[in-house]
Amino acid sequence: MRNFFLSLLAVLPGAALAQPSALPDAGASLLQVVMGLGVVLAALIGGLWLLKRLSIAHGATAGGLRVIAGASVGPRERVVLVEVEDTWLLVGVAPGQVNALHRMPKGKLAAAPAAPSGNEFGAWLKQVMERRNAR
Repeated sequence: MRNFFLSLLAVLPGAALAQPSALPDAGASLLQVVMGLGVVLAALIGGLWLLKRLSIAHGATAGGLRVIAGASVGPRERVVLVEVEDTWLLVGVAPGQVNALHRMPKGKLAAAPAAPSGNEFGAWLKQVMERRNAR
């Protein structure tokens, strides 16, 4: 048994010298990784483009439906105003259910109020601070 280990020690250094150590070429490995990443990104972009081109109309313009407005009323609940031909439907949307809340003839939405300018905000802030200091 002892002779076996001694002969093994004698053979191992010779075997290590007989086979040149093969170091991987870092440049070739890096090029292979970059090319693989490029192929994956190209496939992803091509797939998304194809999906966009082939997808049917959905969302705001599907068939005779059009979403006019919507607002969140909770973490997972929304109220949505939907136009169907000449009727507006106000629906409540929650996970797993949609409820009609109100039906009305098609109309116009009120214009959103204009954002206050810097001077108006400054005046408002000054009034609030004066009221607060008066107490």
